[in-house]
Amino acid sequence: MQPTPEHASALQRPRSPQQPGDDREIETLAEFDEVSARGALAGSRVQAVDLTERTDALMGADVTDTVFLGCPMEEDAAARVRASGALVFPPVPGLPFNPYRGLLYSPDDLFAGLADGGYEATPDAHAYEWFQRTKADGDVLSSMLRAIHDDSISDALDELLVHARVVGVMGGHAMERGTDAYAGAARLGRSLARAGFTVATGGGPGAMEAANLGAYAAVHDDEMLDEALELLAKAPTFAPSVTEWARAAFAVRERWPAGGASVGIPTWFYGHEPPNAFASHLGKYFANATREDGLLARSNAGVIFLPGAAGTVQEVFDNATPNYYESRGEPTPMVLVDRAHWTGHLPVWPLLQALARGRSMEPRIALVDTVEEAPDALASLLSGASGAA
Repeated sequence: MQPTPEHASALQRPRSPQQPGDDREIETLAEFDEVSARGALAGSRVQAVDLTERTDALMGADVTDTVFLGCPMEEDAAARVRASGALVFPPVPGLPFNPYRGLLYSPDDLFAGLADGGYEATPDAHAYEWFQRTKADGDVLSSMLRAIHDDSISDALDELLVHARVVGVMGGHAMERGTDAYAGAARLGRSLARAGFTVATGGGPGAMEAANLGAYAAVHDDEMLDEALELLAKAPTFAPSVTEWARAAFAVRERWPAGGASVGIPTWFYGHEPPNAFASHLGKYFANATREDGLLARSNAGVIFLPGAAGTVQEVFDNATPNYYESRGEPTPMVLVDRAHWTGHLPVWPLLQALARGRSMEPRIALVDTVEEAPDALASLLSGASGAA
C-alpha cells in the first residue's frame, strides 16, 4: 500500500499564529513577537519563553495582569514588568527539566546527548536521577515543581489533541523487537494512523514503541516498516543497554526521516522504562497515576488492549470504570486482542462482560483473536454496531 496525503496526522499541521480572542497562552518566541507587536500582552500567560533578547519589547509593553512562567529575561526587564503589574515566576536554577514548559517533549529533547555520551548523558536520564533523589525527601519545593511540570504537560496535551480522534494502544513493555507480536503491534499502529486516528500509547518500550513505530511508518511505503523491523531486531530490548536500544531507533529515524505523528505518554515513575523515539510528541510525567488517567481520558475514539500483564490489566479497568458510570459521557470503545490471553491466561474478558451487561457500554466492548482484526472491530464499535463476542 502506498501512503496518500490524507495519511498525514492532524498533529503535523503547523500551529497558527494567535489571533485576537484566542487563548492567551504564549509558548514560543514567535507567538510572543506576534502578540507584543499588536500591543496585546496584557493578561497573557507567557510560558517558558526565553526573553533575554526581548528587553526592548518588555520595557515598553503593557503587561498589566500578565504572568511570566519560567521566562529568562534581563534583570532590568524583569524589574520593569513586575513594577508594571506583571507576575513573574523566575526559572528555577539547577533543574534537569523546565517545570513551566509550554510544549510537549520530542524524542530529540529527551535523548539529547545520546550519540556522544550514551543514555546516561541525556536529559531523560538526568530527570529520572533527580526524581529518584527527591521523591522521598519531604521537600515541598520538589513536590511542587513536579506538580507544576505535570500540570504543564497536561495543558500541552490538551492543546495538541483538541481536534484529534485519539485511539489508545495499551500493551506490555516486555514485548521484544523481532517478534511476531511486535510486528503485529506496529502494523496496528500503521493501520490506525492511515485511518485518520491519532495513535496514543504509554510512550515506553515493547508494545507501546511498536504502535508508535507503526504510526511513524504510516506516511512511508509499506516496505519501510518491514525493513525497520529488521533493523530494530538487532537490539531487541532496552536491557541491558538502553543506549544501544535507543540508538537503533534513532538509526531508523535517520534513514527514514519525517515520519508520521503520534503521542507517547510515559513516566519517570518507571525509571527502568525509557521513552521510545517513535512518538513525535512525548508527554512525560512524574506522577504515574496522573499519566495513566490522562492517557485513557484522552483516548476519545477508543482503546485497544494488546496482551499484557498487571499494568495492562489495571488499564483495562481504569478505562472500564468511567465507561460503566458514564462519568466522561458516552462510553468509548474497548477492544481486547488475543482471546486465549484475556479469557485463559488472565481472564479479564468475562469480568468486563459481566460489568458491561445491560449497560450502555455493552455494545462498546469487543474481543478479537488477532491484532489484524482490531481495526475493523474498533470501526464497528464506533459505528454503533454490537461488537461483543
